[in-house]
Amino acid sequence: MQSIEFCAGAGGQAIGLEQAGFRHAALVEIERDFARTLQLNRPGWNVLAQDMNEFDGRPYRGVDLFAAGLPCPPFSLAGKQLGDMDERNLFPAALRLIDEIQPRAVMIENVRGFLSAVFDDYRALLKEQLRKLGYATDWRLLNASDFGVPQLRPRVVIVAVRQDLSDVFDWPDVLPHNPPTVGEALRDLMGANGWLGTNAWAERANEIAPTIVGGSKKHGGPDLGPTRARRAWASLGVEGRTIAEEAPDRDFVGMPRLTVRMAARLQGFPDQWQFYGRKTTAYRQVGNAFPAPVAKAVAHNLRIALTVRKLFAAHAA
Repeated sequence: MQSIEFCAGAGGQAIGLEQAGFRHAALVEIERDFARTLQLNRPGWNVLAQDMNEFDGRPYRGVDLFAAGLPCPPFSLAGKQLGDMDERNLFPAALRLIDEIQPRAVMIENVRGFLSAVFDDYRALLKEQLRKLGYATDWRLLNASDFGVPQLRPRVVIVAVRQDLSDVFDWPDVLPHNPPTVGEALRDLMGANGWLGTNAWAERANEIAPTIVGGSKKHGGPDLGPTRARRAWASLGVEGRTIAEEAPDRDFVGMPRLTVRMAARLQGFPDQWQFYGRKTTAYRQVGNAFPAPVAKAVAHNLRIALTVRKLFAAHAA
């Protein structure tokens, strides 16, 4: 089955779709450094560094799955919550492209602020517009930690399926066990340079990570977020004011910082996944990502629904 993904970022969702069995017809990402990351890791992918607002979806008509990780600021609880009045809102572009492409299913990721009461009317409008295009729409707040990611990262996933598929899609079940703690997840990376304090630090970092943030262009540099977030990291023995170039050396004393690679592991990226650019650019890519294990879980169930309906259609024929 084929997918087309917009706002593909550094590939978190794309990895999950790939793992769920989808082949990417195209990945569209406006930020060239992010697009270079996709090309660096998967030279065979059709990566297009283009603006979603200007993209022509008609050549991709009939692709099975339309996926997107639309910009979060219009709906973020930390922002002004301008919603459809925010120039960064790409839901109108998504609706246009869905109409042009006519996929069998749609999967869109956004922040939990999308479910705020202030956006009740907007959600109802979105559902009605998708209904007119032939889709049954549902959404759910999913937490990455329920799918093995060692991080508290709640995200809304919007799923729209053709009306004839509405009875065969089920949301994925959460895993029966908790994810590893920060200490368990990062012990080897934190001790990569022989830091003598690694084991003591890992014992202290005995919870999952707070939500990884800090992916804004307007941000002065890579860090783990505002004061409250840094306090949460400090309780795990992590200094959150900056991101480190490498793990602590052997005789390091104090609270260590995360590297981009450590943050990427906490976001569910495979260790072999590389990020194009310097530290600030690379961390922005990590901070904006949709964890692959969550994307994989939803996409897996979508693929089952699409496959079942194809089998039913073939049997009826």
